[in-house]
Amino acid sequence: MATQLYQKLPRTYRNLTFQLNALKNVLAIVFVLRYALAVVQHLRMYGPLGAAKRIYLTTRAYLFRLFLQIPGVRGKVQAQIQDALAGLDEKMLPKPGVTRHQHLPVKGLNEDQLKGELQKLHEMGLSTDWENGKVSGAIYHGGKEMGDLLASAYSTFSLSNPLHPDVFPGVRKMDAEVVQMALNMFNAPTTGGGTTTSGGTESILMACKAARDKARIERGVTKPEMIVPVTVHAAFDKAAAYFGIKLHHIRLDPHTYQVHIPTVERFINSNTILIAGSAPNFPHGVIDDIVALSSLALRYKIPLHVDACLGSFLVPFLDRAGFPAPLFDFRLPGVTSISCDTHKYGFAPKGSSVIMYRDKGMRKYQYFVMTTWPGGVYASPTIAGSRPGALIAGCWAAMMHMGEQGYIDSCKDIVGARQRIQERIQREIPELRIMGNPQVSVVAFTSDQINIYTVGDKMSKSGWHLNGLQDPPALHIACTRPTINAVDSLITDLKAAVAETVAEGGGGDAGSMAMLYGAGALPDKSIVASLAEGFLDTLYKA
Repeated sequence: MATQLYQKLPRTYRNLTFQLNALKNVLAIVFVLRYALAVVQHLRMYGPLGAAKRIYLTTRAYLFRLFLQIPGVRGKVQAQIQDALAGLDEKMLPKPGVTRHQHLPVKGLNEDQLKGELQKLHEMGLSTDWENGKVSGAIYHGGKEMGDLLASAYSTFSLSNPLHPDVFPGVRKMDAEVVQMALNMFNAPTTGGGTTTSGGTESILMACKAARDKARIERGVTKPEMIVPVTVHAAFDKAAAYFGIKLHHIRLDPHTYQVHIPTVERFINSNTILIAGSAPNFPHGVIDDIVALSSLALRYKIPLHVDACLGSFLVPFLDRAGFPAPLFDFRLPGVTSISCDTHKYGFAPKGSSVIMYRDKGMRKYQYFVMTTWPGGVYASPTIAGSRPGALIAGCWAAMMHMGEQGYIDSCKDIVGARQRIQERIQREIPELRIMGNPQVSVVAFTSDQINIYTVGDKMSKSGWHLNGLQDPPALHIACTRPTINAVDSLITDLKAAVAETVAEGGGGDAGSMAMLYGAGALPDKSIVASLAEGFLDTLYKA
């Protein structure tokens, strides 16, 4: 019957029906092929076992989230989170009796009053013993003479803004010279170019944006992907979130703690816009195999970014300071961009970094240009519009004051301190194990015998501010100039903390570090995220 009715339809309708059915079949085939290719690519990248593990972990996290939503459980978890956040408030907010300024004063403070208030605010942080080397990283102090020099440079250029180079030509000159000096430090060719930024995060954001836009304009990539080590700075995750880039985190070699090169290669595909390595990475202080990454970048014709924000003014001088110095910079032909923080071991004031490119042509992809704004043509090289010229002046002054020899001497002292800490841990504290082969200023250590977070909490009680790491659990110290004279006291306190932990049976879960990273070991990270968001909220409670 249906066949007879179909045959009675006019030929035009029968042809249209046939074409629609054919189109439907083609679309179905395309749909199936698209997802089949996605599955094949997923299996190629992760392998059967890796893919199965991801499914397991995703399912476990989903089920754990469902468990946390059970009314009785949710209430208890929220109560514990609120208790932890209340503890943060108690620790971070001013104590009762301290004046809080939540409104503009009716009448402005005079100079003496203001200086008195500033002194009180300064004294709030005096309990942190950073001058005696008890703080890991954070404060990259160039000495009192350098501090006075930076204050003078800042004062001289406090009103300047490089957004207006015609008004502040001296700032423009210093800005360009800071970039050029950094390019030469990292052995860039004459085609190289770059810009200053507000810090390592912005430098990395700019490198990722430039790579994304270059791939979109030159190769037509609309679904960009980046391939980075799991230890790469979290600014790459921020860039991926901001700029709509899919991010692949690659596992480490379990012995070297460098990114696993064969896995990086498996993940490269037509949507790859950037691969990256660290010199060194923040967690373990290990320099990735940039030589191998450079070879991959050349073979597949994709950009390679080297994050030297932490290595900054140490890694370019390792060889001249007498330390092993693997190739990592523009001498490798596959390296297309490098980020370097001048405000770390360059001793510039905070808020100063440089992003560099092998070729100026790539730099234009980080720019923003607006030609149709009624206010005129607007163009800025980085995310910020107005920028503090005083910071550029401070950076320029620090680099000119230190010079090559100053940075070589600084490298000898700081990397030498890391080396002594590493050797003494290996020789005197058998319960601890050094992670990988640290080559710059950071040394990370873990333990197969005791709870390392308990050790970290005990070190905190002794006045030390070490960094807690996760996956696997560990601690690290980033050596700075104050650390140079603190090696003996660090080892003494660390030996005592380890001995006390051993005497207690290996350490439990008590203490703030153990609590935070213990929560991080749960299948779902939402509890840790809630604690982190609460911490950020606390920063802005006046």
